[in-house]
Amino acid sequence: MSGPFFQLDLKDGVRVLRLESSDRTNLLSRAGVMALQAVFHDLQSEGQPLVLTGNEKFFSAGADLGEVTALNASRAYEFSKMGQELMRTLDEFPAPVYAAISGYCMGGGLDLVLACHRRIAAPNAVFGHRGAALGLITGWGGTQRLPRLVGKGVALQMFVASEKVSAKAALAMGLVDAIADDPVAEAVRAIHALAMDEPSVACRRDSGIP
Repeated sequence: MSGPFFQLDLKDGVRVLRLESSDRTNLLSRAGVMALQAVFHDLQSEGQPLVLTGNEKFFSAGADLGEVTALNASRAYEFSKMGQELMRTLDEFPAPVYAAISGYCMGGGLDLVLACHRRIAAPNAVFGHRGAALGLITGWGGTQRLPRLVGKGVALQMFVASEKVSAKAALAMGLVDAIADDPVAEAVRAIHALAMDEPSVACRRDSGIP
């Protein structure tokens, strides 16, 4: 299955959804958010684990700021709600969702991986919420999920100072669960390990994912 914003494949029997855009930065435009919401909704019925990834240089550069700045107040609110619904769909997905992150994971892209249940980063992964440098703050749930994961102080520093965080620093602060040269392969390995330990565990979201 594929669409203009993603490619859905199988890797060793595990669903892998790869974000795709023509410029390779995987911006989360309004149309892209709608397309992802639709495919995640369809995949929910399968009850199977999912790996979400991008390309070698970009997981996602975040929301399309050119599009965002052109929105009026009511449409901006609508776009914010759409993003929140997308993140909630991932958060409540009935099976484990792993984010396999290479390259830049910024803004709304970071919100997307925060909504996943586990995060595995490549050594070249870079994380950040850069909105404050542009007078913006995320409206997609990152202000709630990031502090729960790394603590209020660290999250506030990331939001206010707009600092970029390396994969090594992200692991130290608890933003990611592991670093691997091939994060997709590592995510697939972890999912298979779950299934071997207990056949039903890979279909449960809160089952002690390694």
